[in-house]
Amino acid sequence: MITILFDGVAYGMLLFVMACGLAVTMGLMNFANLAHGAFAMAGGYLTVVFTTQWGVPFLLTLPVAFVFAALLGLILEPTLYRSLYGRSHLDQVLFTIGLVFMSIAVIDYFFGASQQFVRLPEFLRGRIEIMGVTVGTYRLFIIAICSVLVLALQLVLSRTRFGSRLRAAVDDPNVAAGLGIPVNRIFLLTFAFGSGLAGLGGALGAELLGLDPWFPLKFIIYFLIVVVVGGTSSIAGPLGAALLLGIADVAGKYYIPQFGAFIIYVVMVVVLLWRPQGLFVRGRR
Repeated sequence: MITILFDGVAYGMLLFVMACGLAVTMGLMNFANLAHGAFAMAGGYLTVVFTTQWGVPFLLTLPVAFVFAALLGLILEPTLYRSLYGRSHLDQVLFTIGLVFMSIAVIDYFFGASQQFVRLPEFLRGRIEIMGVTVGTYRLFIIAICSVLVLALQLVLSRTRFGSRLRAAVDDPNVAAGLGIPVNRIFLLTFAFGSGLAGLGGALGAELLGLDPWFPLKFIIYFLIVVVVGGTSSIAGPLGAALLLGIADVAGKYYIPQFGAFIIYVVMVVVLLWRPQGLFVRGRR
C-alpha cells in the first residue's frame, strides 16, 4: 500500500510539473493554451536525442530541455500567441489545438510513429529500501526534483517583485503599464517559464509515461484535469489536484485494473460537484 502511495505521489508530482505552466497561463494570463503538451513533448524528444544518439548524460539534458522549451516559448509567444490574448477562449482553443496537430506531424515526420525511450543512468535504475519500504530510485529522484520546483515556484510568485508585477499585469494591464510595469515583457517571461517547466516535465516523464508523436493529445486531458480540479488561483490547488489524481490513478490501475483508467474521471466529477471552482480558490470580498 505504501509503495502504491509513493508511486502515486511521484506520478502526481510529474503531472504537476508538466501542468503548472498551463495553470499559470490559464489562471494568471487567462489564456487557454491546449498546445502546452507540445512543449513537454519537445523537451522529451530532445532528451531522447541527446541521451541515445549523442551520449549526453541524462542529468545534463534536464536543464537543456528546460531551456529549449523556454526558448520555443520566447519565440512563439510574441509571434503567435500574443495576438490572441484578447480573443475569446474558443478562438484560443481552436488555434492551439491546430498547433498540437502541427507538432504531431513534425515529430512523426522526423522521428516516426514508434515509441521512444530514454536511457537512464545506472544509479537511477532499480529500487532502494527506505524505512522498510522498497521504492523506485527514479521515482524518488522525481519527487525530490519536483518538490524543489514547487517551493521555488511558490516563492517566485508570492515573495518576489516579479510575482507582484505579474499579478498586477493580469488584474489590469492598462493600469500596470501606466505605472511603468512592462506588461508584454512580463507575459513573455511567464509564458517562456511555463513552457520551460513543461519541457522539463516531458524530459523527466519520458521514461515513465512513454513518448510518441501523440503525446500532447494523450496527456492534455490530464493537464486540464489538474488545472480544473485544483483551480488556478494558487500553486497549491494544481499541486493538490495532481497528487490526488496521481494516487487515484495508480491505486485504481493496481486494485481494479479493468476500471483503473476511469478512476481519475470519477475523482474529477466528485470534486467538481463538491467544489465547482476547484479545490483551492481565494475567497471573494
